[in-house]
Amino acid sequence: MDQVDANVGLIFDKLDGWLDGLFRLLPNILVAIVVVILFWLLGLGLGKLVVTTANRRGRESLGEVGSSLVRWAMAIVGIMLAVTIVAPSVTPGDLFAGLGVSSVAIGFAFKDILQNMLAGILILLRQPFEVGDQIVSGGHEGTVDKIETRATMITTYDGRRVVIPNAVIYTDSVVVNTAFETRRSEYDIGIGCNDPWDRARELMEQACAAVEGVSSDPPPETIPIELGDFANVVRLRWWTKSDRASQIHTFGEVLQAVYKALDQEGIDMPYPTQVHLFHDQTEEVDGDRTRQREGWPAGQGKVPKSRQQVKADG
Repeated sequence: MDQVDANVGLIFDKLDGWLDGLFRLLPNILVAIVVVILFWLLGLGLGKLVVTTANRRGRESLGEVGSSLVRWAMAIVGIMLAVTIVAPSVTPGDLFAGLGVSSVAIGFAFKDILQNMLAGILILLRQPFEVGDQIVSGGHEGTVDKIETRATMITTYDGRRVVIPNAVIYTDSVVVNTAFETRRSEYDIGIGCNDPWDRARELMEQACAAVEGVSSDPPPETIPIELGDFANVVRLRWWTKSDRASQIHTFGEVLQAVYKALDQEGIDMPYPTQVHLFHDQTEEVDGDRTRQREGWPAGQGKVPKSRQQVKADG
């Protein structure tokens, strides 16, 4: 059996060469570590400056995202400089070239993450909505709690958290319910066909205006919109604060006040009414338009003959 001849002296020579190289590079390594630390501290300082500036302008979420991006950018620059210090043969051009190839690979691998990050930055810059706004997006409705680089978090009105990717919000339509101070509500009310329109509309507007939370400028208004089968329909419109709590609570108070006002005045609010006519086809007068009954109008003058009359004449 062959034996392996280990040259112990060669091993020690290798280790000695590595140690000599390490000691020669040790000053460069220490300088590189100091550079990384300095750039990291510089990133922290610039990040705090970004946060302070953003908070002063009321852009807290943008400040947090911008601070994070600045810190990481400074850290990457510091690491790249540290590499060139430790290995002088590596130039900044080589690092940028390698970073370009790597960025393409990273872009394909983390396409969705980068897309959400870019969309989040654009949302924070353009501000279609802010933290605290009430929005509707992707079938979800609630209050915006936080806007991060990856997603926007909203709390629904029934106390659940929804995390919506920023790319979805940025490319889809978003309804911002609190974009303006006031918001209009409306409700269609049916009154009796024989009740006076003007009096009913006056009562609706007065009752609505008396409800707390209804704006007086513009005042409530009514618009007749339909001559229905069993009721004349009037649309009542009024303005309230735009937040959901004010809008929904005032909505209920308005309906209750309008109902009481119309009821006290004797204005009818009819239920759907239908008339069913049953025609007995076994009678001798079946088809005789001059003798029909059960709600059908009897014909006058020259009217079509019934089947029995036709048979008798024939």
